[in-house]
Amino acid sequence: MIVERGAVAGLNHLLSQQPWALERLRAFAGQGVEIRCPPFPELRLRISDSGLVDRAEGEETSELVVELKPGALPLLLARDEKARSQIEIRGPADLAGAVDDLFRGLSWDFEEDLSKVFGDVLAHRLASGGKALAAWQREALVRLAENFAEYWTEERPLLARPGEAAEFRREVEALRDASARLEGRIEQLERLGKR
Repeated sequence: MIVERGAVAGLNHLLSQQPWALERLRAFAGQGVEIRCPPFPELRLRISDSGLVDRAEGEETSELVVELKPGALPLLLARDEKARSQIEIRGPADLAGAVDDLFRGLSWDFEEDLSKVFGDVLAHRLASGGKALAAWQREALVRLAENFAEYWTEERPLLARPGEAAEFRREVEALRDASARLEGRIEQLERLGKR
């Protein structure tokens, strides 16, 4: 219940920051959307006349089901395009299109929220610093991954280089083909020997 209330409040906050999103959802007032994202409980929502969402009550059925694979949520939060391949949407095409648009375009304007607490100037500086920190962390993670990959392929060959893996695959295929030809030749000689 607490998780559901928090998710609904957070989603409504994001929707209220984006007038286009509210307008897009108003056309689907009264329809239900079920969000499944293991290991979290299912979230059953009903779209209100204002374009915001409420928790669906009782045994109401949902017109649309949005299923997120377990790894999709962090990718969505990071606004990574790979997340879209880990989301399955089932239901009416028009409502599915609206929800898909929300996944693409809905974002949190955290600078606006910070300005209500700290004022515009400090909020802008905090947001800029946060963005710079996030970019630095992303870059550091990419470099770290590249360094590990280089270490595991060059220093301590735990991983094969792409060229070596391709060469190995070609050699295995050539060996398989030669083995098949040898088997065919042996079968042919056996048939000749029986005559």
